Amino acid sequence: METWRLQFHPSEVGWPGESRWQVGLFVEDSPALGAPQVGSLPDVVPEGTLLNMVLRRMHLPRSCSYRLLLEHQRPSRIQGLRWTPLTNSEESLDFSVSLEQASTERVLRAGKQLHRHLLATCQNLIRDRKYHLRLYRQCCSGRELVDGILALGLGVHSRSQAVGICQVLLDEGALCHVKHDWTFQDRDTQFYRFPGPEPEPSGVHELEEELVEAMALLSQRGPDALLTVALRKPPGQRTDEELELIFEELLHIKAVAHLSNSVKRELAAVLLFEPHSKAGTVLFSQGDKGTSWYIIWKGSVNVVTHGKGLVTTLHEGDDFGQLALVNDAPRAATIILREDNCHFLRVDKQDFNRIIKDVEAKTMRLEEHGKVVLVLERTSQGAASSCPPTPGRNRYTVMSGTPEKILELLLEAMRPDSSAHDPTETFLSDFLLTHRVFMPSTQLCTALLHQYPSSPRDAGGSEQERNIYICNKRQQILRLVSQWVALYGPMLHTDPVASSFLQKLSDLVSKDARLSNLLREHWPERRRHHRMENGGGSASPQIKARNMSVWLPGPDESLPSSNCAIRVGDKVPYDICRPDHSVLTLQLPVTASVREVMAALAQEDGWTKGQVLVKVNSAGDAIGLQPDARGVATSLGLNERLFVVNPEEVHELTPHPEQLGPTVGSAEGLDLVSAKDLAVQLTDHDWNLFNSIHQVELIHYVLGPQHLRDVTTANLERFMRRFNELQYWVATELCLCPVPGPRAQLLRKFIKLAAHLKEQKNLNSFFAVMFGLSNSAISRLAHTWERLPHKVRKLYSALERLLGFQP
Repeated sequence: METWRLQFHPSEVGWPGESRWQVGLFVEDSPALGAPQVGSLPDVVPEGTLLNMVLRRMHLPRSCSYRLLLEHQRPSRIQGLRWTPLTNSEESLDFSVSLEQASTERVLRAGKQLHRHLLATCQNLIRDRKYHLRLYRQCCSGRELVDGILALGLGVHSRSQAVGICQVLLDEGALCHVKHDWTFQDRDTQFYRFPGPEPEPSGVHELEEELVEAMALLSQRGPDALLTVALRKPPGQRTDEELELIFEELLHIKAVAHLSNSVKRELAAVLLFEPHSKAGTVLFSQGDKGTSWYIIWKGSVNVVTHGKGLVTTLHEGDDFGQLALVNDAPRAATIILREDNCHFLRVDKQDFNRIIKDVEAKTMRLEEHGKVVLVLERTSQGAASSCPPTPGRNRYTVMSGTPEKILELLLEAMRPDSSAHDPTETFLSDFLLTHRVFMPSTQLCTALLHQYPSSPRDAGGSEQERNIYICNKRQQILRLVSQWVALYGPMLHTDPVASSFLQKLSDLVSKDARLSNLLREHWPERRRHHRMENGGGSASPQIKARNMSVWLPGPDESLPSSNCAIRVGDKVPYDICRPDHSVLTLQLPVTASVREVMAALAQEDGWTKGQVLVKVNSAGDAIGLQPDARGVATSLGLNERLFVVNPEEVHELTPHPEQLGPTVGSAEGLDLVSAKDLAVQLTDHDWNLFNSIHQVELIHYVLGPQHLRDVTTANLERFMRRFNELQYWVATELCLCPVPGPRAQLLRKFIKLAAHLKEQKNLNSFFAVMFGLSNSAISRLAHTWERLPHKVRKLYSALERLLGFQP
């Protein structure tokens, strides 16, 4: 019988005042003992229990039975684990290979595959070299090794990507520097060699498959290796490219998400990399002097205090240690590594205080009634950002604030010529494009009416000052509303709140003769200029100041994209499939939720309650849709269909026959159309789809339309799906052409089509066609490519270089 002991230190136990808990794990290796006794391990161990933690932390041979006993019989609440075998143990348990070891072994195997392939393709790569009167046996230079990797292709398109692959090999010992340098350098004077004996050659087919898998692994780990190298360097030795790499990594770290980009760039210049290999290491103890701020880049830590024991656990992206630096106080807790191989990003106290002081010196806070209602940060005068212009040389970016206060600041900052299309003053456009996120139309309209002064008594000062203030305030509101309407246009027709607000504002303006004349004189010209910018028609008709048409375009002034644009109130077809592949088409709003779709299906014959709506791709994979999901019809991917089934039938679904694609190509029909005419038709269609996308859809797509009400991203999703349709259409037509001769002619036409699309500056379709031609199924058609004239192959190579496929 072998006993392993779990030691729990006072800071790791749920009860204060007790020095240690001991857990004995008895391994009964005699098969004659029969079934486990009462209290032995159950078949299913609940998550979060001590038994579950034991099973997850230790590898237990299946040939043994186990019992887990507590020396104290009171209910135990274990909050931290440290495994320590008894000193008199003669044998150790057969632990499985750790994840880190398995990952290292995969890299070593990948290095051998790369070494074997380089020996077969680049015979002079590895040889004896002489540099500065010293001979280096059987090695290669860093530059030649990068060139050899780029020559392989296999998804490696740039030198930096190849350098990342070499750095991974160097980190894991699959590649060695002749002078044991730990940083890979793409130079002729730096020499490297593959350790171990020369690998034996393998079959061509086997070698190719293993090499593809090896390069995929190395390419995936390359960026992290380059980032680690940049972080390991002293801050003063980092290049501009490395600083940019660190800055891009900070953009994805939760602990600094609230900081501005300027502060993140300052942090990128001072961050230090601090790794720790063993779990249980104490990073610092409670009461120590605070010297650094830490960000967890990899791993997790336990936060322990003297009185409470384990307080919390911090994971990747969390930070700690900031409080002691800000307050210049001792550490308030002890930080203990929770797992092996934890990596931290550290900022020393001196750099931390300097950056914080710079931020505070650039920050302006406005308080009302004891609460901060607006936070501004000073930026350089030439920066183009969400900055209201202020007197003097300083500009301020709005960092946070209440919606009403931000609106008030915007009105004060507006100039008579302010435009949402001004590239140097983005405060207005940023507010108008994003206001629905923090200030819905209802709140915006109410705030604007509240800001609109109704009489001179609303302002203080002399009568002349009151009149000037009121006139300027009303003009500012009219300018903002005019830009709001110019940006959203017909989209406001479907918003009853906006329509009611514009009518009320028109009535208020009609009571001011000066504003009415100003509106008659300037608003038609503004709308004409806006339509000319968007490719619209002639000037607007006569405008009546008391009518809402003064704001919204008339029937003959519709945007050029209105014929094919999908609006919030539009209905689109929802094709719902049954398990037997019969289809029912419903006309429902584009923003309909899954719950509303199921309610509409319940009214049809043959549909029962309790069914669920799923989307199925051409491979037969089914994904359930949440009841609150909206716009599912327009968000379907290529070859995806909606199915409604009983929950128990989801795993039995098969794709609809239409999802499997065509069986006969249309090469004969394409022969009747020239490549140039086909490019013109594709460009016209793409332009109509692109012109129907409102720029606010890009913001809604990033934020997720499900978080906003009465919005749709259908036009953007349709345009994105068009790219995939065109890409796979090219590959499908070529694969469905069975005869090599006609297939070569079709391939030639697609290459010319890509060239014409590039000439017409339709890069969307150009890249889609090129991606289709570079599909692996097409690249393997060697006899077809050989039939192309040299001139056409040369043209394709020139176009392919635009994609970065060639070094």
